[in-house]
Amino acid sequence: MPLTSEPIDEQLARRQKGYGRGRRMQIEKDQVSIVGGVRHGLTTGAPVALVVENKDWKSWTTVMSVEPVQAEDEGKRRVNRPRPGHADLNGGLKYNQKDLRNILERSSARETTVRVAVGAIARRLLAEFGIKVAGQVIRIGEIEARRRDLPIDELIRLTEESPVRVTDKEAEARMIESIDAAKADGDTLGGIVEVIVEGVPVGLGSHVQWDRKLDGRIAQAVVSIQAFKGVEFGIGFEAGVRRGSRVHDEIMYSNERGFYRATNRAGGFEGGMTTGEPIVVRGVMKPISTLYKPLHSVDIDTKETFSAQVERSDTCAVPAAGVIMENVVAWEIARAFMEKFGGDSIEEIRANYNHYLEQVRQY
Repeated sequence: MPLTSEPIDEQLARRQKGYGRGRRMQIEKDQVSIVGGVRHGLTTGAPVALVVENKDWKSWTTVMSVEPVQAEDEGKRRVNRPRPGHADLNGGLKYNQKDLRNILERSSARETTVRVAVGAIARRLLAEFGIKVAGQVIRIGEIEARRRDLPIDELIRLTEESPVRVTDKEAEARMIESIDAAKADGDTLGGIVEVIVEGVPVGLGSHVQWDRKLDGRIAQAVVSIQAFKGVEFGIGFEAGVRRGSRVHDEIMYSNERGFYRATNRAGGFEGGMTTGEPIVVRGVMKPISTLYKPLHSVDIDTKETFSAQVERSDTCAVPAAGVIMENVVAWEIARAFMEKFGGDSIEEIRANYNHYLEQVRQY
């Protein structure tokens, strides 16, 4: 498969953008080095190995040293006041760690950098078969963007031009004002992001076993993103308040399209399998837990009440989280695509794919 660092770096740069990001994005400029599995711009079939360096690592050589350090250096930057909403206290109790930096560094959303990088490779594979992935912010805090039914290429263009990844300019201005107000208060904002995938064939995933249901796998992937607390497909939770006649998508047929749905309230899934309609999945991100006006916590040494420790953080990372979500969804779709059509070369995969499409057409 054709592959260079360019499409990966493009996704890494998108992850670092978005109004409300903190100072770390001014330090790091993520770029990938492909160190295995690619030769002369083509994958070889060996595992693709990616490296993304932290530019700030020199500041942490003693604090995060692999080797033992002097006693006076051992406690530098030690974290003993867990932050509400983070993994700090739970992880410290679970792993019996007295320096909570061992927890917060591993649980950090920094790890999503390489999840975005591998998602970029997944997108490159899907693009070979006409599958496109887009994302948009639906809500930041109390501000909701007006929904617009746009072609996917237009949606991609407009959201790339927006600092908060919306197509609604009025909502964009109000979201920026809301982020500024939260920052001034030392507070943070969450929101809702949506990912749309077009061109997916019918039948990815399976109904025969719980762990092969593709919507279930996507849901797990989305909620695994740091600070994500919920996920829905299509009309999602609204299905619980509507009657069935206003939930299920009627099945239609035409010679040009074959079988299709009159609506897409299910968000592209029935029975754990894709329907051939666009996949529409939304995730809700809570406000980032690190506050510059910190909440109360308890010192793990003295057990006294203190203000929680403050680490470098963002006021709002919802636009960036949408980019992360796009790429984890792309990865799950590509994984299911390869399970269905997998081969040892693009040509073999394409032959399997085209044979299946012909089978579906003749059904």
